[in-house]
Amino acid sequence: MGPSGPSLDGVELVAPSTSDTTLNDASRLSETPIHKRTILTDDPGEALVSALRDELRAARSANRPVICSAARHSMGGQSIPRAGHAVSFDTAWVQPGAMRYRVHAGARWRDVIAALDPVGLAPKVMQANNDFGIAATFSVNAHGWATAFGPMGSTVTAIKVLLADGRHVTASRAENAEIFAAAMGGYGLIGVITELDLEAAANVLYQSDFETMDAPTFGARFAETARQFPMTYGRLNIDRGQFFSDALLVTYRPTGGDLPALDDTGSTVAAVSRGIFRSQTNNEWVKRRRWGLETGLGPLISGPVSRSQLMNDPVSKVLSQTDLRRTDILHEYFVAPERFDEFLTVCRAIIPNSYQELLNVTLRWVEQDPLSVLSYAPDGPRIAAVLSFSQEMSARAEADMTAMTRRLIDAVHEIGGSYYLPYRPHATLGQFRAGYKGAEAFAALKRRLDPDLLFRNALWDRYLSAL
Repeated sequence: MGPSGPSLDGVELVAPSTSDTTLNDASRLSETPIHKRTILTDDPGEALVSALRDELRAARSANRPVICSAARHSMGGQSIPRAGHAVSFDTAWVQPGAMRYRVHAGARWRDVIAALDPVGLAPKVMQANNDFGIAATFSVNAHGWATAFGPMGSTVTAIKVLLADGRHVTASRAENAEIFAAAMGGYGLIGVITELDLEAAANVLYQSDFETMDAPTFGARFAETARQFPMTYGRLNIDRGQFFSDALLVTYRPTGGDLPALDDTGSTVAAVSRGIFRSQTNNEWVKRRRWGLETGLGPLISGPVSRSQLMNDPVSKVLSQTDLRRTDILHEYFVAPERFDEFLTVCRAIIPNSYQELLNVTLRWVEQDPLSVLSYAPDGPRIAAVLSFSQEMSARAEADMTAMTRRLIDAVHEIGGSYYLPYRPHATLGQFRAGYKGAEAFAALKRRLDPDLLFRNALWDRYLSAL
């Protein structure tokens, strides 16, 4: 597969089931009762802010929660207000500038790419697929795979956010800095983001380089390569015969030539591999063949590609799920590069003994994030390991997934790592507190800005409300 394999912020692999009274998310395991769902189409400006204030007043008067989100790509109810007002934006408004751009909170990355590409620009950091909302990416502190940076929020210079008391404020590193730091990875619990200002990157042409190696050597090699060539990612062999023993490093290096026109057909490697991605479930032969295709055929068919094109794959063209008896569940763990071999040992000891089918591992580099209150990389750079599982839609599979997840989180904590919050809420409260040292400070700020707890979701209800 190409660089837009399973993403750091949840993936809408099957359209969530919804009705007038319930909402679900990408897991299809989070069906939640709601009071109402509202989709706002106003352009940025006073009309949008006025409509949002009306929603907040109505919810407050009835003591109902509010959460604003784009497409509910999360996997554990983080984007759903139980018995509350679920608000979504549907406005593709992007304003390019000189190496920067301003965007409506509800715009998707495909809208950004389409607006920036004609003026020679591309996103600096975005999630691996183009379906996600811009404010949603900021709100879950997603990182993408542009390795010279931290999370996408490291490229955001300012946001506008509507607070629980109705104030519509600008927040940045210099103005309302504590609001900015809490909203970055705040899962909509601080307020409703309406606009963002972001830095852009030049759109350049790349040629890919494929390098296979023994997995234990990957951490050092990735650290060496990632800072020299920012568009770099990795894979691990998942077939049980060579489980986590072999690694692949794919590096995109700038090359000469004219930039091709942007299209939405997806990358060549992704097009070849997506056809067999689903066939891996319960089929070790297919897993071995896929690894051979990626490491052998991939270098032969990968031609020059622009930065914009690399980022322009939609989820539906890579990972679409059609088997309603199963669901795709993501995990993500962040480990220091010098402890990556220990992470491999942890996974070999835990995952093969579970009932789960591992379909993919994508490895990305994330620079240190000292800013966001709920940071998963506060102390230094991390290798982000994104694990994609196919889970049976059954009680036994959910119980097994819970047990496996808790074992992995404990083991990753023991080697100084952390886990990512947008996925299934299987971590214990103790594990959450151990992984996110800023959680108590976040909860205190939240209560000060929103004393009536107007903005609530499953992340608050399950974890933060207890702090």
